[in-house]
Amino acid sequence: MKFVRYKDKNQVFQGVLEKDKIIQISGDPYSNWEKTSGVHLRSEVKLLAPILPNQIIGIGANYVASEEELPSDPVQHPVFFFKPVSSVIGPDENIVIPEQVENVKFEAELAVVIGKEIKQLQPEDPVEPYVFGYTIANDVTAPVMFHPDGHWTIGKAFDTFTPIGPIVETNLDLNKIRIEATVGGVEKQNSPTHLMIVTIEEMIRYLSHVMTLQPGDVILTGSPVGAEMVGGNIMVECTIEGIGTLRNETKVSY
Repeated sequence: MKFVRYKDKNQVFQGVLEKDKIIQISGDPYSNWEKTSGVHLRSEVKLLAPILPNQIIGIGANYVASEEELPSDPVQHPVFFFKPVSSVIGPDENIVIPEQVENVKFEAELAVVIGKEIKQLQPEDPVEPYVFGYTIANDVTAPVMFHPDGHWTIGKAFDTFTPIGPIVETNLDLNKIRIEATVGGVEKQNSPTHLMIVTIEEMIRYLSHVMTLQPGDVILTGSPVGAEMVGGNIMVECTIEGIGTLRNETKVSY
């Protein structure tokens, strides 16, 4: 299933994308929902961020450039951080560079959407039943705003710093996808998921022993090698086959 949120005539709806049509749904996508008689052409509506996250959790420095660089031992204490839900925007919305920042860093990422409550997963418990689906995120960052002691929150928290979309895909073969990004049409990132240092399963298991994960929580799984700084009026396109392309242009606020 390909879940979307969209706006038509100033009203916001949820739906499932089927080819070029969106079938409106009612109910809770994470549990009980059903199709309605409402049908819209994708080309005639504005796609929004496909979900309104409950919370956003990111992992830092989670990709290597080649398999030879993958660590031989598991990471004991992965570096995680939070992003505010107020930073979320959807496809084709502008990333606004705040006045105190000259450039921002784009970071194309695969995002995992949690579908069921998870708490203290045991080694024998499978992770897959707790995952609702996958989408694309751009973990926009202003490194100049990082605290000297290493805290990242402010540098990742500005409004518009978490584009998400265009859909949530519930059926994705993680072994066959690549995370790609272009800036102004020039490829900057292109990596398979097996270059992750901490796997998605390891992330979810680890986090489940720290906090109770809830439906609608979004985990940003790290950005491949190639992310770089960009200024204003630049189109950033993040692509994952099976999900689509998330396009957002940078704009300065001054």
